[in-house]
Amino acid sequence: MIFDIITIFPELLASPLEEGILRRARRSGRISVNIVNLRDFAPDPHAMTDDRPFGGGEGMVMKPEPLTAAVEERQQCLPEKGRVILLSPQGRLFDQKLARKLAGEKRLILICGRYEGVDERFAQGWVDEEISIGDYILSGGELAAMVVIDSVARLLPGVLGCTGSAENDTFSRNLLKHPQYTRPRVFRGQEPPEELLSGNHEKIAEFRFLASVRRTLQRRPDLLRRERLSADEVKLLERHGLYRQVQYLDDGEEDHGLAG
Repeated sequence: MIFDIITIFPELLASPLEEGILRRARRSGRISVNIVNLRDFAPDPHAMTDDRPFGGGEGMVMKPEPLTAAVEERQQCLPEKGRVILLSPQGRLFDQKLARKLAGEKRLILICGRYEGVDERFAQGWVDEEISIGDYILSGGELAAMVVIDSVARLLPGVLGCTGSAENDTFSRNLLKHPQYTRPRVFRGQEPPEELLSGNHEKIAEFRFLASVRRTLQRRPDLLRRERLSADEVKLLERHGLYRQVQYLDDGEEDHGLAG
């Protein structure tokens, strides 16, 4: 998969791409990342990429000419056209469902917004979708672009070392991941739950599912409203006195305790 990142601060992106999973994915050819300096497309000698807003007001607005030129150059450099995404606080909220959808694309062109935003003529004419990674303000879209790349890349075949990692991550379903434990077996007098030490795979799977449901009920009950449970999962929750609490969510209950 190809990612093009259009930014006025290319140095911000160099280090994250040289670490961990993204580094391995690039070196193996699973993904390709091109960092494009927007200033190279500015039409004036001073490489200006922003200007004052018409109508007055605070801050600066990113100019349409360099943005348009950069996108058109990227679209022409390869036969495969890219989906143009503007990282913006006004965009659609990024989540795992959207990450899976974007992972089905062959190429993404990510525009890193800055200042008070981009000229609306560019947004209307050249951007396919605006995306926000959360209801807060960043200095620019560079960090948001890295979030999108990292989240999407790990869903691509062969990027993760363990094929089940992406499938079992938090948000792979509308459940938070179960608590995790590792060695030593005894840490300051505490041991992992005995189910995890049993060697019984069915018992382990049941324990992890129940722990995920309990944690989601405690921390993110809104997620469970969207989760579809199998008949066997419903029976398991009923057996442990949890299904009624999940049902309360469908009735609009926001706050509740756990049976234990």
